Amino acid sequence: MKNRLPIVGIMGSGDTEWSERTTDLGRWLAGEGVHLLTGGGSGVMTSISRAFFEVPDRKGSVIGVLPCQADDPFCRPKKGYPNPWVEIPIATHLSLSGNQGAELFSRNHINILSSDIIIAFPGGAGTLSEVMLAEKYTRPLVAYLHDRSELPGLPPTVPMVNTLEGVQEFVKKNLLIEG
Repeated sequence: MKNRLPIVGIMGSGDTEWSERTTDLGRWLAGEGVHLLTGGGSGVMTSISRAFFEVPDRKGSVIGVLPCQADDPFCRPKKGYPNPWVEIPIATHLSLSGNQGAELFSRNHINILSSDIIIAFPGGAGTLSEVMLAEKYTRPLVAYLHDRSELPGLPPTVPMVNTLEGVQEFVKKNLLIEG
């Protein structure tokens, strides 16, 4: 698609914000002319969305792919979704997450398939399932971790960086951003 802004998918803990990493990265991404995509919830999703959103004059938007409440005929988002910084909420009928994150009725497929590149933060089973899907669907992927133990089960094939500069280099290389 001509003139489409790239979409950077951020995957990580729904419990912990990891703000010492997400804040600077979110601000930097906002200045790079990309859209930010998350699962639209708390933790990493909230902190990076807030940092991205608060940058004045950014070109991209904050996109959240939201899970619905299981067995809700109105498909209302689960409690806590979307976080206040999501500008484009994408409601889904898909409620599975966590250990079920790679199953067909998980929104994780949409998160991964809609993203041009994926950056994984520390997390649990849900984040790991997104990493596995990124590998399955051959999306450019990097883990932003200080140690591989921050994402238990991370395959050795997934490259890891431990600095903001390392993530910036990955983004520039994979999105062909100059600078």
